[in-house]
Amino acid sequence: MILVVGILAAVVVVVAEKNKLRRIMFVNVRYTLGLLLLLLVSSVWADVAIPDLSRRVTDLTTTLTAEQITALEIKLADFEAKKGSQLAVLILPTTQPEAIEAFGIRVADTWKIGRKNVDDGAILIVAKDDRKLRLEVGRGLEGVIPDAIAKRVLAETIKPHFKTDDYAGGIDAGVTQIIALIDGEPLPPASETIESSDGFDTFLIILFFCCIVLDLLFSSLFGNGLGTVLASLSIGGVSAAVASFLVLDIWIAVIIGVVMFIVLKIFYSSGGSIGGGSWGSSSSSWSGGGGSFGGGGASDSW
Repeated sequence: MILVVGILAAVVVVVAEKNKLRRIMFVNVRYTLGLLLLLLVSSVWADVAIPDLSRRVTDLTTTLTAEQITALEIKLADFEAKKGSQLAVLILPTTQPEAIEAFGIRVADTWKIGRKNVDDGAILIVAKDDRKLRLEVGRGLEGVIPDAIAKRVLAETIKPHFKTDDYAGGIDAGVTQIIALIDGEPLPPASETIESSDGFDTFLIILFFCCIVLDLLFSSLFGNGLGTVLASLSIGGVSAAVASFLVLDIWIAVIIGVVMFIVLKIFYSSGGSIGGGSWGSSSSSWSGGGGSFGGGGASDSW
């Protein structure tokens, strides 16, 4: 009897252990499948990445031909040179799972189209596969392009072209109307922003050559030790004078001047070649001017 009970007890233990093992395996499989499902959903629902900004017209769908893009680029560049306002066009397949409004805000915050403190930028976004449109309007243009006007530009000017698959015609017509609206707005002249930028560039160029000349002059007259100190003080004075003439912040200019002198001195002393650098090189890429957006604009679909 005792033997029978022992055998039954052993069988129960074995069955229980097998069931426990099955439960553990089932739980592990369930968790593994859940993790895989979560990863799949995360990849499907990830936000669309904001493309890099290097030109005024970014077409990720090859909807526009090279000639059409060039024509738009020229129109937008000419308007920026004349008025100062920056306009950009972005064509992409989809913004899903994100709504085009939320995506547009991310684009505006990343690209910063428009002049800093003027905020006169606008971005036309076309989500082709979603058949949706969005016009983001900078803070400085919300008076001339309020939400109602932005909606009319999309609905009455662009959408009729898109319904017949005339994407180039719709974008060009929309851009033309936006330019006409902004052109009538009293904004700071484009030359003011250019002069400010050129003033700082001029300051850096003058400072660069003054660092070299003054260092050579004072080092030859007073030796490296005292000459370096005197040259550094002189650079501070030159920075202040040039900044005052170009209407720049004097203290920041002095700090920049002294730091530039020290860096060049260390670089030159270590055997580096100043002439081998890329000073004054220019880039052909285009970027935003630091403008900000407050959510103004409108959306539509076709």
